[in-house]
Amino acid sequence: MTETLQTNGAQRKAPEVRRVFGYFEVVFDALYLIAAAVIGFFILKNAAAAAQTLAGVAALVLAGGDLFHLAPRIAAVLTGSDAKIQKALGAGKLITSVTMTAFYLLLWHIGLLLFAPAVSAGWTALVYALAAVRVALCCFPQNRWFEAAPPVKWGVYRNVPFALLGAVVAVLYGTSAQAFPALRLMWLAVTLSFAFYLPVVLWANKNRRLGMLMLPKTGMYMWILCMLASLSP
Repeated sequence: MTETLQTNGAQRKAPEVRRVFGYFEVVFDALYLIAAAVIGFFILKNAAAAAQTLAGVAALVLAGGDLFHLAPRIAAVLTGSDAKIQKALGAGKLITSVTMTAFYLLLWHIGLLLFAPAVSAGWTALVYALAAVRVALCCFPQNRWFEAAPPVKWGVYRNVPFALLGAVVAVLYGTSAQAFPALRLMWLAVTLSFAFYLPVVLWANKNRRLGMLMLPKTGMYMWILCMLASLSP
């Protein structure tokens, strides 16, 4: 009898914990979207050079793309149902996958403008090739974006070129940004963002708690935006 009461108590407690975390995620996501957009407009307003303009565009691309992904998640928490907005969730993930790729292309060009104009054109060609492969893989119907449980292997396929793209960008900043104190830890923020993101891709279908790693991943993007904002006069 005691074991039964404990089990029933645990069953009641689990939905309450999920609901509390869901509301925390709503507040966190809303604050992130607002802050990212504000930073983007701030950078653009104060931009005095091409690199700063690209930084502002990058911030708005990040915020705009994540809006398509996070707005349905917020709606799912508030309505208590993923099923009603499954198509919106899937479309948001697809759009965000493309805009995140564009974000890293912009980071690459910001680095080239600021401190690495002599980098071989071959590296830029590689960056664009990785981005093109990533976007192409995202467009395959086998991703099954609009299903509740899409195949993990396609998540791996499309994120291999994305991770390589992030690695190239991280190396650029890690080896060339020492003359720019504001950006000298950009490589670390990029690396940590992928360190938090890849376990979600690989194992979140088996352990949903790993989805919580998306919060520190988002924190890394805020750190990146703050570093970009520090370029403005």
